[in-house]
Amino acid sequence: MRSPGFRHSSLCGLFVLSGSLLSRAEPLVLASPDGQIEISFQTHQRSGQLTYAVSFHGKPVLENSKLGLDIQDQPVLGNGVAISASTRAKIDESYTTPAGKANPVQNICNTVVIETQEPERPHRKLEIEARAYDDGVAFRYLIADQPLEKSVRIVNEKTEFVLPEDATAYPLILRNYQTSWEDNYRTVALSGIHPESLIAMPFLLQLPGKSFLAITEAHIENYSGMYLKHSATNPRALEARLSPRLDDPGISVSGESPLASPWRVILIGDTPGVLIQSNLVQNLNPPSAITDTSWIRPGKAAWDWWSGPYDQHVDFKVGKNTATAKHYIDFAAQAGFEYFLLDGGWAAHGTGPNSSGADITQAQPDIDLPELLRYAKSKNVRVWLWSHWTDVARQMDEAFPLYEQWGVAGVKVDFMDRDDQWMVAFFRRVAKKAAEHHLMIDFHGAFKPDGLERTYPNVLTREGVLGLEYNKWSARVTPDHNVMLAFTRLLAGPMDYTPGGFTNVRREEFIARNVHPMVMGTRAHQTALFVVFQSPFEMVSDFPEAYYGTKELPFLTAVPTTWDETRVLNAHVGDYITIARRRGKDWYVGSIAGSHGAELSIPLEFLGSGKFVAETWSDAPDADVYPEHTVVNKQNVDRSGVLKAKLVDGGGQAMRITPLE
Repeated sequence: MRSPGFRHSSLCGLFVLSGSLLSRAEPLVLASPDGQIEISFQTHQRSGQLTYAVSFHGKPVLENSKLGLDIQDQPVLGNGVAISASTRAKIDESYTTPAGKANPVQNICNTVVIETQEPERPHRKLEIEARAYDDGVAFRYLIADQPLEKSVRIVNEKTEFVLPEDATAYPLILRNYQTSWEDNYRTVALSGIHPESLIAMPFLLQLPGKSFLAITEAHIENYSGMYLKHSATNPRALEARLSPRLDDPGISVSGESPLASPWRVILIGDTPGVLIQSNLVQNLNPPSAITDTSWIRPGKAAWDWWSGPYDQHVDFKVGKNTATAKHYIDFAAQAGFEYFLLDGGWAAHGTGPNSSGADITQAQPDIDLPELLRYAKSKNVRVWLWSHWTDVARQMDEAFPLYEQWGVAGVKVDFMDRDDQWMVAFFRRVAKKAAEHHLMIDFHGAFKPDGLERTYPNVLTREGVLGLEYNKWSARVTPDHNVMLAFTRLLAGPMDYTPGGFTNVRREEFIARNVHPMVMGTRAHQTALFVVFQSPFEMVSDFPEAYYGTKELPFLTAVPTTWDETRVLNAHVGDYITIARRRGKDWYVGSIAGSHGAELSIPLEFLGSGKFVAETWSDAPDADVYPEHTVVNKQNVDRSGVLKAKLVDGGGQAMRITPLE
């Protein structure tokens, strides 16, 4: 059986091995194209337990780990099976995408589909499909048509991830299955994570002296999201947990065979930069379902929510009204931004929490939406609209055609805060319906990305992160937190963090406030986030007067939000990172540091031949005392050069490198 939606660009080397050969205990091995990563599968001689293991450079990164599905009112599927056949192939393709960290994207791997069956009645079947890339491996369950019944009700997976030794772990611990995924990452020994803790993905781990690996998932469709728990019996093991259905909490997935699980992904590299550069999650998703993607245009947006009802030197009352929105549209036009996001409170008022229960087909009296849309069009700026997900679920069949008629660019959908099977399907329904009406989507209040942006490239970004907004009510968004996000949350895909806070203060001066919020760390740090963090739809968070006249505004105007190439130049988990991204012939380089600061060397070997001009926005010498102070410098460079970056506590540096005319 070929899995639903499984496609090969280039297939070769297909063969089937006899059941008598594969029923023996020798592992079936699948190697990456460069031969450095191997994933192997085998069954235990006595119990028939199906297991897998992963090695890197010939050393184990995951030891024999159980595979299986806990199906309601049935024995575990995967315990007591024999491998009967396997089919090998290769994928070697490249594809273009409207937005991402690389374009074109290379998708090159070796694959295998392993068929197993229970020797005893009822002879249930289970297939495992695996892929091996040069930067990781992935596998998924394929439930074939069963001998007696097509209905499948999955309670949980028995999937394990058993490390060869204790490791340094960087978990995001969530309180339950219904959260916004907005919390701080921690640093702890794997053995020190309590078994009752619910670990979100992507989950970064460091094996001493061996490698970095991150566990996540890709292509969640007709399924629920997966989490991890630390085993109560094995200090080196992690166990899968599926988000339960709200309508039937005793199960997580309800469907009919044939049924495919999401891909269980293990990113692997000698350095964390390999994981950050990877496109593996995106590659594991089906190709674009949208034939004409010319209308999908990444860009930056002025945003009226983060600052609260605050502005300076204006002659109107600031708030959720037409005058304020026009002021932000003017700023977007002058700064060269493509969009303005009109956030919550624009629609006819509802009665539910967080502005739910609104009528998203009409505006409240203080917002003249037709006039705003006309005005924005005259300024060559397009408008996005915010909506609570419950209103989208209730009204999208009516609202989305209206938005297309009005010329709305996209919709920010908020407060989903779960990834059970129903909600996963809702994300896909929204993406599909939006694409039918040429609308782009930003999923806020969302679970982690799973590569959906390949199939529906109109889904530009999503939240699933403790972002800059938390400065309005907490002191949790520190420079250390920002650095950690580059190594953790960003591995899953685009991240709607909303950078650009320009009221920059030292930690001891910080006060959480809802109106005119502050940020910890330097202005150069906030500027560099536009390179370090990837989001094809990027909010420039602060109010217009925070940017007018600043040295950094030209950089914010110029920096793209989608890229042709990404390279990690410096990386130490939690301490500092430097990422270089290319768009066309221009390179942008962002460096940020945590509370220890950093002195970095930035080799320019990634540049092509010829001469370039490097313009840098750096921490001023006194930025540790006055975090808003920066220094702008220009110099001629070529690929033989090495630039220095001295980052203060919570500091940063942004750089634009362009060919010398």
